[in-house]
Amino acid sequence: MIRTAQTAKSFTLEAKGKAAPIIVSSDDWPGVQHAADEFAQDVQRVTGALPTRSAQASDVDAVLVGTMGHSSLIDDLVRSGKLSTAGVAGQWEAGVTEVVENPMPGVKRALVIAGADKRGTIFGLYTLSEQIGVSPWYWWADVPVKTHDALYVKAGRHVMATPAVKYRGIFLNDEAPALTNWAQEKFGGKNSKFYTHVFELLLRLRANYLWPAMWDNAFNEDDPLNPKLADEYGIVMGTSHHEPMIRAQKEWHKHGTGEWDYTTNKDVLTKFWTEGIARNKEYESTITIGMRGDGDMAMSASANTKLLEGIVADQRKIIAEKADPKVKNPQIWALYKEVQEYYEKGMRVPDDVTLLWCDDNWGNNRRLPTAAERKRPGGAGIYYHFDYVGDPRSYKWLNVTPITKVWEQMHLALQYGADRVWIVNVGDLKPMEFPIEFFLTMARDPKLWDKDHLQQYTDAWSAREFGAEHGAEIGELISGYSKLNRRRTPELLEPETYSFTEGHEADRVQAEWAALVKKADAVRTQLPQEYQAAYFELAYYPVKASAVVNDMMFAAGRNHLYAKQGRASANHWADVTRSLFAEDAKLSAEYNGLLDGRWNHMMDQTHLGYYAWFDPPRNIMPAVSQVDVPQTTQLGVYPEGGAGKYMHKPLPEFDSVNRQTRTIDLGLMGTKPVSFTATTSAPWIVLSKMSGDVVSDEAIAVSIDWSKAPKGRSEGSVTITDSTHNATKVMLNANNLAHTRGFVEDAGAVTIDAAQFMENDAASGVRWEVLPDFGETRSGIESFPVLAPSTEKLNEQACVSYEFTLTSAGTRTLETILAPTLPFQPDHGLRFTVGLDHAAAITADMWPKLTDEEWRKAVSDGVRRVSVPLGELAAGAHTMHVCRVDAGVVLERFVIYGEHRPGEYLGPIESAVAKP
Repeated sequence: MIRTAQTAKSFTLEAKGKAAPIIVSSDDWPGVQHAADEFAQDVQRVTGALPTRSAQASDVDAVLVGTMGHSSLIDDLVRSGKLSTAGVAGQWEAGVTEVVENPMPGVKRALVIAGADKRGTIFGLYTLSEQIGVSPWYWWADVPVKTHDALYVKAGRHVMATPAVKYRGIFLNDEAPALTNWAQEKFGGKNSKFYTHVFELLLRLRANYLWPAMWDNAFNEDDPLNPKLADEYGIVMGTSHHEPMIRAQKEWHKHGTGEWDYTTNKDVLTKFWTEGIARNKEYESTITIGMRGDGDMAMSASANTKLLEGIVADQRKIIAEKADPKVKNPQIWALYKEVQEYYEKGMRVPDDVTLLWCDDNWGNNRRLPTAAERKRPGGAGIYYHFDYVGDPRSYKWLNVTPITKVWEQMHLALQYGADRVWIVNVGDLKPMEFPIEFFLTMARDPKLWDKDHLQQYTDAWSAREFGAEHGAEIGELISGYSKLNRRRTPELLEPETYSFTEGHEADRVQAEWAALVKKADAVRTQLPQEYQAAYFELAYYPVKASAVVNDMMFAAGRNHLYAKQGRASANHWADVTRSLFAEDAKLSAEYNGLLDGRWNHMMDQTHLGYYAWFDPPRNIMPAVSQVDVPQTTQLGVYPEGGAGKYMHKPLPEFDSVNRQTRTIDLGLMGTKPVSFTATTSAPWIVLSKMSGDVVSDEAIAVSIDWSKAPKGRSEGSVTITDSTHNATKVMLNANNLAHTRGFVEDAGAVTIDAAQFMENDAASGVRWEVLPDFGETRSGIESFPVLAPSTEKLNEQACVSYEFTLTSAGTRTLETILAPTLPFQPDHGLRFTVGLDHAAAITADMWPKLTDEEWRKAVSDGVRRVSVPLGELAAGAHTMHVCRVDAGVVLERFVIYGEHRPGEYLGPIESAVAKP
């Protein structure tokens, strides 16, 4: 809508230092008045000119703002026929922005911003604020305002439709130590001064809902202005899943007497809940019903569905007696953790209650509405997580949730009818800025950005914050660090997570982080000074700090391995680990010190040294070993693929399709340097170096000159002779292949990214589609539409096909790597079939038995691994068909292996494809 140059019939918002006045009827909502004041300041931020604010004007062009049915100004326009409300009036949070000629006496021309309700009006104003150049994160992330000399609004009628999800918001949770200490220092606590900024942010993001901080806070009591301001601003307040009847847990600790137990303390609890409903009856809220144990714990072992149904019935009586029916506050039953089990055992609530389904705290929806449940008038919603304190490890430090994951799971939620409430746990709010906005944007209008354009969304978001010149680069940084962090959250990362001995995995992952840091450093040097703080907060720190933690683990892992091997360089890697531990602390201090300490304490969250699910009290450096290096001359030789100890192990096989480069590591075992020479048994074996001096560690790259290698399999060797005349022979095999097809076996395994299918056959209106950049490696695939029924008949299943070649015969197993989706429908699991060549298809279920142990491993790894036995397979070409049975299965990779499962955490790199 906004232009910086005048066009035919455009409305002049500001030009030549003069801004159009803003007229709001005095009888409109207080929240509209607040937003109009903020919009006036936004115009001033962009142009330097502050619009005047009044309830009338004389002989001017003006901005007319108001709410239908609550603004005499707007209602007069409607009655006079100068403003049409078609498609807007009566719609939840809808609005219209339109240029109107001669709308009222004293105004020649007007830009009219009219909402069907107060938030419709407010969102219309803040939509315009964003378009003129004020980011929703201008305050919370220090994003500079883009200035312009003039602003014009394109003529025409612009309708803002009702959002797809009715209540869309965030939950400030797990908020100590970062947010708590910051708010205490800046505002004296989480009071109305603090929440004013939260409310404004939500409205700028066109959200309407908040669960307030609750660990050691009581929103309604800590500052009596809190609920009043929330209502004035237009924010619907709720309480968390374990805080019923608009009362905070802290309020019970302050006012309650006796146990939090309805069977023994009913009268006290009834009084406590009645006071909560009566106190907030005038304010727009959601009312959590039901009951969990005190302190977000499960109910006692004696709890049963009859007791809980009775609690809900009693609570609803209180609501009927004490709540204001004109406010129409919805009731919500949060099916969190064990509460879902009560539902599955038969507990029910009245149909007008909204069922708030929950994820598993790791971004995987536990349950979505069935066809019957989708008919309930109370509807359903989702409680989701970007932050969590709990099993198997808390994750609170940085964003570890790519928006590809958010889109996939919340698309399921929308399609299955969970569209009444979306609430996401965002921890300290910072540094979750990016996924917060995507989550709320998707809730508002899911059609804006589909699965195929999520990187474009990221790039556009970055361009809005930092300018088009660097938007794509910064977008790649944001999507890159969140993808890599999801493989293993920083809190779960260990020195041995990635393999140092197979497939160069640790080196490859470290190189990915190094490439992101290199790009982040380059952008940092190019951005103007005014963008530096925002860039550090939104992109640079998450990339750099995540890379430092990964580098620290790699250094500690090398220290562990080399110490076991007796290498002198183990001590060097211990020193590197210590240095990186100090760098991590320095980066956190730099964040806390930004802009003279504006965000002090925001990076106080510990993230190193977890040994259980809860946070360690202080960051703890990974343990390292110190080696007593002998005063000798000794060389260690370590072929790739070994267990890491000094041994005469052959290198993994070479073949002419994968064209591998293998390495032989040389490590100094004593204090004195060693020289070496390397010789080969055949001219087709190529070495990166034939001699040299080893003063710490060296690596010899081994490859094959396939133009000289014999056809078929050949054996050869590399001999390393050191200056003390010790010789070590490393054996190898080279396979110069012919007649291969598809993906070719590499060192005993065929690895295929699921998105690399050869054929994609739709059936029954269902087709597998690529989820770009989804998951741990390249991309994932999922069947669409996701509401299509399960299909057990093979001839009715959508299938993808893959060709591959085995270089030797033997018994094989297929490891299917999938997103850790949970069986979200009660009548079936998450099944798929695997067919090989012309053999009968095998049906696999992601969760034949969903145990806590299997779930912990899946969410820790970021994937679910399902093994399918393939039996004895001949050498040569094969075709594999993978077919859809149930909706929601997301395939990421396949690894076909023989006697030994590959040891890489992510699995081997993808096998090469034979050329036709």
